[in-house]
Amino acid sequence: MRGERWRRGALRVAAAALVVDGLGFGAFGPLPVASLARGGGIPTVAGFPTYGGGPLEAYVPTSIPLLVGFGVVCVLQFVAGVLVWRRRPAGATLALVSVALGAVFWWGFSLPVGPVLGVLAVVGVLAGWPALGQPAR
Repeated sequence: MRGERWRRGALRVAAAALVVDGLGFGAFGPLPVASLARGGGIPTVAGFPTYGGGPLEAYVPTSIPLLVGFGVVCVLQFVAGVLVWRRRPAGATLALVSVALGAVFWWGFSLPVGPVLGVLAVVGVLAGWPALGQPAR
């Protein structure tokens, strides 16, 4: 019983990390897309560029399709978080895939919080895996 409660808690931590990651990074996505669509550059928030200026720009310039791709990953992480909270096995799989995709953007845009949330999500999903699919008690 105690191990089951711990696994459910691990899934809750994973779900929270996924939702915070998806919402936190996704909320700022429209700002640089709108700026680039108007012909402007990447805007800054609190002195930091919104999804630009990272090491990815050495290979690919920050563009609207790139930012929309990151937005899609943020939506996937949010959906994965909701599904993991509900202990759906598909949510755990989506979480692992979306964290792997998100890692490319976290590195590319130099987003230091992303990897921390990603590690919490992956560790929580893997630790709570046996509790997936079980009804809530």
